[in-house]
Amino acid sequence: MTHALVSRRSPGLFVAALLAALPASALARTSPSGQVEPEGPTPAPATVTTSAPPTAAPAETAGARCQDAREGPWVRRCRPERNTFELGAFAGVFFTGGGAHELFDPRRQLASLQDGDPDSMFFQPYRAAAPQFGGRVGFYPLAFLGGEVEAAVMPTRIVIDGEPRDRAILFNFRGNLIAQLPFWRVAPFALVGGGGLGTTGALGHDIDQSVHFGGGVKVFLSHRALLRLDVRDVVAARRRVDAGAVSYPELQLGVSALLGRNSPARRPEKDSDGDGFLDRADACPFEPGIAPDGCPERDRDGDGFLDSRDVCPDVPGVAPDGCPERDRDGDGFWDSQDDCPDVPGVAPRGCPIPDSDGDGILDDVDQCVREPETRNGLADDDGCPDDLDPVRPVIGVIRGIYFDLDKDTIKPRSRPVLDRAVRVLREHTSLKIEISGHTDSTGGLAHNRDLSRRRAESVRRYLVDHGVDAARLTTRGAGPDEPLDTNRTAAGRAKNRRIEFMILVQ
Repeated sequence: MTHALVSRRSPGLFVAALLAALPASALARTSPSGQVEPEGPTPAPATVTTSAPPTAAPAETAGARCQDAREGPWVRRCRPERNTFELGAFAGVFFTGGGAHELFDPRRQLASLQDGDPDSMFFQPYRAAAPQFGGRVGFYPLAFLGGEVEAAVMPTRIVIDGEPRDRAILFNFRGNLIAQLPFWRVAPFALVGGGGLGTTGALGHDIDQSVHFGGGVKVFLSHRALLRLDVRDVVAARRRVDAGAVSYPELQLGVSALLGRNSPARRPEKDSDGDGFLDRADACPFEPGIAPDGCPERDRDGDGFLDSRDVCPDVPGVAPDGCPERDRDGDGFWDSQDDCPDVPGVAPRGCPIPDSDGDGILDDVDQCVREPETRNGLADDDGCPDDLDPVRPVIGVIRGIYFDLDKDTIKPRSRPVLDRAVRVLREHTSLKIEISGHTDSTGGLAHNRDLSRRRAESVRRYLVDHGVDAARLTTRGAGPDEPLDTNRTAAGRAKNRRIEFMILVQ
């Protein structure tokens, strides 16, 4: 037991050997960028012409593809390269092995044993988990294989009677041999290594040899940086040498800078279809085209109008603009056939019907399109000026209608005049007549007005009784208020006693 404890006092040094070379066949199938290439003869680069899509260009560095968003899928860019360095820092959690650790000063423990107390408890457990902080340097001579050295500290406390007490610092330094998949920018890896695991502080100073193994994943964020996750198990001597080994699991998350990678370089600018638009700005890089996007002229809706001249490129249409037939004024005539496309109209050309003579009657029903209608109640809907001669018997003062003295009784000798009025009114059915009665000033005003009204009603009654529609006839009693001559003479008073017909304009 004494020999074993004394031998553990010397620091255990572990140097990880890195692989110096690989079989020639493996190297022959590894490209300069670290990609695994197929076996067999290397094909010569194909000649690129402007008349056909270009063939695959010679392989470039992974770094160049990392910077070129048009080169392959995202997961294939920024992947590992050969002859690169990684300089990183990490943080994590280190699990201290509970009460089975062997990280304490063996000389002080030996003194306790010599005092006859094998459980003197100079030995104390550490807290179950401790934070871990460290750094690493790695070199990768091959894209899939490299070596690393790293060091870390884990500040913690010892636990006495279930309570954390005095401070202690655990530390390690070690080397790793690491293998990774170089095909994607998300690169799983496995590692194995060894080194020293030690303590200083509450339990004295001690360093034990250790070995470790584990794995994780790297994510290459860009040409110069990566994110890394490690899960490991560290194995070292257990308390009391004959008790075997104890595991110290650990979890790390870190970032690393990448050094020595090839400088990013883009492919030479190309114009594969020779249309003057470089491929990176050409929406159709293998079809000669025109502005603005380098694509050829197209007719998306198949109406015969190229999109550059088609106002409605997604809807089949007609001349002149390639849009569907429209009827802007909603009159049932397509605009292409409508002489008045913005004004509702009628056949044959979709224009409104004019009123050439301005008499309010449209030309299609106006019998005299160049002569305005005379608004006098006579055929006012035919659009022509009227000849009043046929209706003279029912216009103005109607002479020849006589009444008994101071009465509304029509004398028989008035019938020829009235019958003539009946004939005219029955012949011209559109006429509407106002029949007004008039008297002289002899007698009282109210009496004369009543008498004139009753006489007008008598004339109306005669006309209706002889076949004239009553709805066409109205009456009015004017009395002496509208004289034609003086009421101072007998001749003047005779003129003032009269019946008048007036055509009512509709």
